[in-house]
Amino acid sequence: MTIHLLPSVALLYMLIFARVGALVMLLPGFGETAVPARIRLGFALFLALLLQPLVVKLYPAGLATRFPAAMAMLAGELTIGLFLGMATRLLLAGAQVAGATIATQLGLGFAMTVDPTQGQQGIIVGNFLALLAVMLVFVGDLHHVSIAGVAHSFSLFPPGEWIPTGDFAAATVKLVGESFEVGVRVSAPFLAFGLVFNLGLGMLQKMMPQFQIYFAAMPLSIGLGLLLFGLVLAATMAWYADHLRDGLGRLLGG
Repeated sequence: MTIHLLPSVALLYMLIFARVGALVMLLPGFGETAVPARIRLGFALFLALLLQPLVVKLYPAGLATRFPAAMAMLAGELTIGLFLGMATRLLLAGAQVAGATIATQLGLGFAMTVDPTQGQQGIIVGNFLALLAVMLVFVGDLHHVSIAGVAHSFSLFPPGEWIPTGDFAAATVKLVGESFEVGVRVSAPFLAFGLVFNLGLGMLQKMMPQFQIYFAAMPLSIGLGLLLFGLVLAATMAWYADHLRDGLGRLLGG
């Protein structure tokens, strides 16, 4: 490599890293706050180095001598990386929706703890499901799909082309709706349980007005709810794993 080629090579690597780094910082499994930032940064640098020989021909020549064009392309790469990363991050939002709904039905909506995937306070059931979803990413080898999707993103959105902002907005609305739908479906058995249980409590209170139903209802609701949670957890999370697989598969054009 000669000296006069180095600025051009460095600029192209920076453009590739802008997209790859934004994606890696948000991908499920890789972008969790529990993963140190230095490890995520090192992985993104290494992945960009591996992808450079494969995608460097997609970038227009002579960018090193056109500073405004290079900066515009850098902004475009960052935008694409952030959008795709947030799109995959929304796949895990369904677990938090399901956890909040389940906790409300069981009477555990007040039980808060730190979410290890986001580093902020959250409902304990939702935090457990979110952590379980991250585990499913690695157990089901879906992290390989994520890495392949990072490489395929250069085919889906070639560098230098116009960013489809309208499609991005429509895709975001669709992903948010799908995440909410998945969360409601996962928590559907507990919605039915809550409806039947509260209806039964209401009838019991009418028949026995002197009985302090609240003190007996809370332990019973939590106990039966946790029993139901253990019975349906495997089936619901297997279905949730299919949702993650389909969502990450979209990065591959599937």
